Amino acid sequence: MSTQRIRYDEVAPHVLKAMLGLEKALAETQLEPSLRELVKIRASQLNGCAYCVDMHSSDALKAGEQTRRLLSLTTWHETPFFSARERAALLWTETLTLVSERHAPDEIYQQVAEHFNERELAELTFAIATINAWNRIGIGLAMQPE
Repeated sequence: MSTQRIRYDEVAPHVLKAMLGLEKALAETQLEPSLRELVKIRASQLNGCAYCVDMHSSDALKAGEQTRRLLSLTTWHETPFFSARERAALLWTETLTLVSERHAPDEIYQQVAEHFNERELAELTFAIATINAWNRIGIGLAMQPE
């Protein structure tokens, strides 16, 4: 295991401030907090960001998420534990996180759009983009769970 490569909060506080501003805006979306955490965890799993998986799993548990659902998140396609709306969000999360492989086909967009209004879909897309940015910071700077 590596140690964190640089202290980005110390050397680039102005950029961190912008990212935290985005997080504050995302906290005020119409999306359910539990859904936002599932999206953060699933994207982090796909990206292999141990720091973010750990942080957001802990946050989800503290907020009342069921352990069973968190343990099943990697196999959400095969389990009955997630609502149709959550499944749509997870599908969009996987699609955008793996955009270089899948792009974002109209068929998937239409499936997802059945469960979200336009504002929610925009907010979901921003939430997915943001966690992917955090994952790249965490992985690139070798951040590890404590």
